[in-house]
Amino acid sequence: MKTGKIPERVLDRSVIKQIRHNRPEILSGAKHGEDCTVIDISGDEVFAVTSDPLIADFYEGADPACYSDAGYLAVSGALNDLAASGAEPIGILLDLLLPAGYGEQDLKRIIGGVERACRLHDIELSGGHTEITSAVRCPIYGVTGMGRVNKDRIIRTGGAEPGDDIIITGYTGLKGTYLIAEYRKEDLLERFSSSFIDRVSDFIDDLCVLKEAGVKDLIPVSFMHDVSKGGIFAALWELGKASGCGLSVDLKKIPLRQETVEICEYFGLNPYELDGTGSLLITTKQGKEAVRALNAMGINASLAGKITKNNDRVIINGEEKRFLIPPENEELSKIFGNPETQQIMDP
Repeated sequence: MKTGKIPERVLDRSVIKQIRHNRPEILSGAKHGEDCTVIDISGDEVFAVTSDPLIADFYEGADPACYSDAGYLAVSGALNDLAASGAEPIGILLDLLLPAGYGEQDLKRIIGGVERACRLHDIELSGGHTEITSAVRCPIYGVTGMGRVNKDRIIRTGGAEPGDDIIITGYTGLKGTYLIAEYRKEDLLERFSSSFIDRVSDFIDDLCVLKEAGVKDLIPVSFMHDVSKGGIFAALWELGKASGCGLSVDLKKIPLRQETVEICEYFGLNPYELDGTGSLLITTKQGKEAVRALNAMGINASLAGKITKNNDRVIINGEEKRFLIPPENEELSKIFGNPETQQIMDP
């Protein structure tokens, strides 16, 4: 198989079809687009767990100071999965594999970035494993996020229904834009100013969706899914796949930062397929009310489309119509060689 994301057809026949539901305590397990496993221990609350690795192959040759940013990004991805399931994050476990030659100062920078994210979001780094190994050529951050949620407040990935409004929060493509600006800075300086790149570097502060997920406490929502690898097009495909429905989305209603548009034009990338971490996909019967509630929280939100009864997953751009297809590789692969690898159980 090619490097990168496991194709959906392979995932279906070689992974998902082999997994059997054996334990009644597991309320939500391995399936397409599912952000978390939800485990019923006892009482009204349930335990939410997610696993979200970050393989930092695009950091090779970068300034060691970037290790702190990588740790911060790794934690944000796991927290977004928990938030999309309606859970309150409590803590994380970190399995950290570092290549031979990494020193103690490198390790301190990495843990510093992880701890910065933990303090910001009031969670705890509660354990894990740290190892130097010649089996890897770049740092691998395996983050297991842990959270809790009332049993009747779980947001299931397959919950969208025909007639639901589709809302996209924030701006898609933020993480991909940030990574390009940080690690292809010299190329960008041939066209863009240093102040432009500095603005993009600040995107790292907008990559967690815990705040916007709080809209579930104000407006009934049927589905939430954090946009990540593969961009908004991959997230929309996963929405339709998980819920067994179709959708129609207006391309012009998908929110993008102008910096993302310009950087993608410069490198010949599709911004809608660029890592969209920092954006949350929501469906609800009360789309206008949800957008107003999000705006009142200081969050940009767009009412972008509708869930439909058929299985067509359609993007409308004026008079043009595009049918979504299963996502393959993330656009960053065109910039960094190997795409940031995605967790096999979260297609």
